[in-house]
Amino acid sequence: MTDDKSLFHRIDELVAEEHDLRTKHAAGTVSDEDERTRLRALEVELDQCWDLLRQRRAKREFGEDPDAAQPRSADVVEGYLN
Repeated sequence: MTDDKSLFHRIDELVAEEHDLRTKHAAGTVSDEDERTRLRALEVELDQCWDLLRQRRAKREFGEDPDAAQPRSADVVEGYLN
């Protein structure tokens, strides 16, 4: 089970990793390709976390069980903007 607190914790971890990666890239310890690849993966996982959090909030708002919310695939979450 994923609750809101654990989702926020994971979001914080991903954001911290993103900042660390950018710092390492600026220092020259991470290649451009490695930075792009990892940043893309972080972006997708962040989008999935935010999507799940929004689902949980919507279920709670409409009197449903927030624990019934399910993570959506990267293809689904990333397809929202297209």
